Amino acid sequence: MTIPKTMKAAILVEQRKPLVVDEVELPDSLDVGQVLVKIHYSGICGSQLGEIDGVKGEDRFLPHLLGHEASATVMEVGPGVRTVRSGDAVVLHWRKGQGIESAPPKYRWRGKTVNAGWLTTFNEYAIVSENRMTPIPSDSDLDVAALFGCAVTTGFGVIENDANVRMGESVLVYGSGGVGLNMIQAATLRSAYPIIAVDIYRSRLDLAKKMGATHVMNSNDCDVVEKVNEIMKNKGLDVFIDNTGNVDIISMGYGITKKSGKVVLVGVPKKGNNINIHSLDLHYGKTMKGSEGGGGQPTMDIPRYLGMLENSMYSLSNVITDIYSLDQVSYAISDMRSGEVAGRCLIKMND
Repeated sequence: MTIPKTMKAAILVEQRKPLVVDEVELPDSLDVGQVLVKIHYSGICGSQLGEIDGVKGEDRFLPHLLGHEASATVMEVGPGVRTVRSGDAVVLHWRKGQGIESAPPKYRWRGKTVNAGWLTTFNEYAIVSENRMTPIPSDSDLDVAALFGCAVTTGFGVIENDANVRMGESVLVYGSGGVGLNMIQAATLRSAYPIIAVDIYRSRLDLAKKMGATHVMNSNDCDVVEKVNEIMKNKGLDVFIDNTGNVDIISMGYGITKKSGKVVLVGVPKKGNNINIHSLDLHYGKTMKGSEGGGGQPTMDIPRYLGMLENSMYSLSNVITDIYSLDQVSYAISDMRSGEVAGRCLIKMND
């Protein structure tokens, strides 16, 4: 196949500004380990909102493309690629899997280079590093498949790998959006109890109940510490998971876990915002750790989680709540910020 000369893409041109949707020029050929794919559905993750907002500080790579989870079809493979071939359905994921790590592609826009890294998904086509994709069955539902790039693998991985939840342990998930809902499902599969979902949006809490939360609370309407202590009979939580990156919430969670408890940080505090804790309990068994995408291994985990889904061990039918076109990406981001989006929203590319 001849590589398309241009594609429509959403570009981050300036932090804290709306994305620019425009035509971007693709390179003429594929380098070693690169794969050309046509994207079908891309998820929008809180990580992209963080990139737009500059949570990690100044962005030295502007302008650049965005997105790190999607379903796609392989159109052409570059030299050395062995794990996928033309026509394969694939999940695109930001964590490294099997295969070559290629050089990132260099796109062009209005006469300047547009950076992209090894994977971007807010674009109709993408040149992706071989190790950022995993083949899936050709009859997979491509909307659901997009979630395995991050929402499912991160949510399940946090429970399996970072928190290592055991049967009967108590789990609180603070922030119950697309990733948090999958943490709740995974905690249910691990027979955790109680499973407490906290959020500020009723629609997300209603979904959390469907996903398996035994208790839900709106932090705008109640004292979370008081309610948790009531549920736990003042014995403390086994696992507290933060998806917000809010340092006050993280400090609170540290305080309501038991001395042998685990605090897992998925959300990233804004650069310069520091967590305030009394560290004594860390000497007696309490742990606090940051999660990097749930610590999963996509090459092994995606087929495993897909198999579980096919055998009805869990469901994703309620997790996808909104679908937008690429031209509507700024509306999608705005709806995520306002809570209008209850679960995971997807960008559907034009076929």
